[in-house]
Amino acid sequence: MKRIALLPEGTVSHEAIKYLLGDTPCELLFYKHIADVFQAVDKGKADYSVIPIENTIDGSVSLHMDWLVHEVDIQMQAEWVYPSIQNLIGHRSEFTNDRGDLDLSKIVKIMSHPVALPQCKKFIQASAPQADLESAGSTAEAVEMVRHNPGKGWTALGTKLAAVKHGLDILASKVTDHDNNFTRFVLIGHQPISLPRNPDGQRTSILVTPPQDFPGALHQVLSTFAWRRLNLSRIESRPTKKQLGNYYFYIEILESLHSILLPTAFAEIEALGCQVRILGSYPSYKYVEATIEPVVKEQ
Repeated sequence: MKRIALLPEGTVSHEAIKYLLGDTPCELLFYKHIADVFQAVDKGKADYSVIPIENTIDGSVSLHMDWLVHEVDIQMQAEWVYPSIQNLIGHRSEFTNDRGDLDLSKIVKIMSHPVALPQCKKFIQASAPQADLESAGSTAEAVEMVRHNPGKGWTALGTKLAAVKHGLDILASKVTDHDNNFTRFVLIGHQPISLPRNPDGQRTSILVTPPQDFPGALHQVLSTFAWRRLNLSRIESRPTKKQLGNYYFYIEILESLHSILLPTAFAEIEALGCQVRILGSYPSYKYVEATIEPVVKEQ
């Protein structure tokens, strides 16, 4: 049975890996910090790790990308997208009026991960502008804090999975400001993984590091893909952390390494004096709305 490391139980990462694997048996290992999720594979405690690397609203998760590049040498083995849906969670009995109707003006505090809070800004301003906002280590941690502090008027923004785990109520569903709020995840590990679904495509992720900052460097690199008609889905520059002004290019190509064109493209880039590092060549999975969701107490 494969061991898979990820962020705490009840987070979007947890929902996402359940969606990807379906009924595939595995052992999920939950860690509080993303550094521990990365190191679980590096230290042999897990076979794979679940890493969120990009979000529709907030873009690239730079910290996680830097971990992939600078801290570990672990290949990407799969990628998929999953909706980042936040819900307002709490003890419903604390937020009802004399008629038994829900009264969100009684909320004293809303807690969540610092990325999730601004993604629900419009809802908070419209429904509970009086509430204090407090950051937590994860959405799951925020929900757990609400569970252990009844009677204080605390609520959390989190997943339905977390509400089920802690026996709390969904006070308001899908409170994110944007309906198209998706997070892109990668599964990293040292060996390819067999998944129950057929992939929707293939991607190859690489790093290209020029020998120095010279005019036209990026243009020359991209030209090697352009004339071969190789489609790129992402280009991002990040500091090498060696010297101010030195950058590498993170590039995603919509092709497998088995393509006859990719090796020649890499050879041409290296002939320019650039270094090419392959971060992974892996199947890509689109999101198809799940038909089965956790059963929750929703009021």
